[in-house]
Amino acid sequence: MNKANIIKNTIVFVKKELENAEGGHDWFHIERVYKNALLIAKKEQVDVFVISLGALLHDIADPKFYNGNETVGPKVATAFLEKQKVNNEVIKHVINIINHISFKNSFDKTGVKFTSKELEVVQDADRLDAIGAIGIARCFNYGGFKNRALYNPEILPNLNMTKEEYKNSSAPTINHFYEKLLLLKDKMNTTSGQQIAADRHSFMEGYLKQFDDEWNGIK
Repeated sequence: MNKANIIKNTIVFVKKELENAEGGHDWFHIERVYKNALLIAKKEQVDVFVISLGALLHDIADPKFYNGNETVGPKVATAFLEKQKVNNEVIKHVINIINHISFKNSFDKTGVKFTSKELEVVQDADRLDAIGAIGIARCFNYGGFKNRALYNPEILPNLNMTKEEYKNSSAPTINHFYEKLLLLKDKMNTTSGQQIAADRHSFMEGYLKQFDDEWNGIK
């Protein structure tokens, strides 16, 4: 099993699979998560090969683009990795990362939870791409993709959603900051993730203050 070749093949595969993806969940999102995961991994005792595959394949078939079906991504990833003759234990670990990385799973308080340092690293890398300047851009890009309102003062953020309510939400884009993005700083697993998230979180707070002032005609 030539790990370097498998990583190269995975990059080619993911680029092809996501060539027509929505702009916030395209190859460039994957590339940023991959780079962040490798950066965080430098200070952690982890399997970099598992992290690389987990980061590259974590959004190969995001459920939100498959009518909420959470089985598509793991199936696509498994089939690809088997063709690459990746070790079964590595495949199992990567699929567990795909199954457990999403923020929406934090709403699910039942069932057996999977944990690993590799999951923590990839999860932090993915969450970092959801906050800060790029996180803001991605948030509004997806809101536009779904034809959602920018903001509606009469529709308040729902801070007590179930997993299904979160998945099916059609609330204005600004609400997503309060329902998810501003919560991510305190959900980081690693020290490196926490440090990077702090700056990006502050940037979002400044943006929301400016947005609120402009909305209300203060500035």
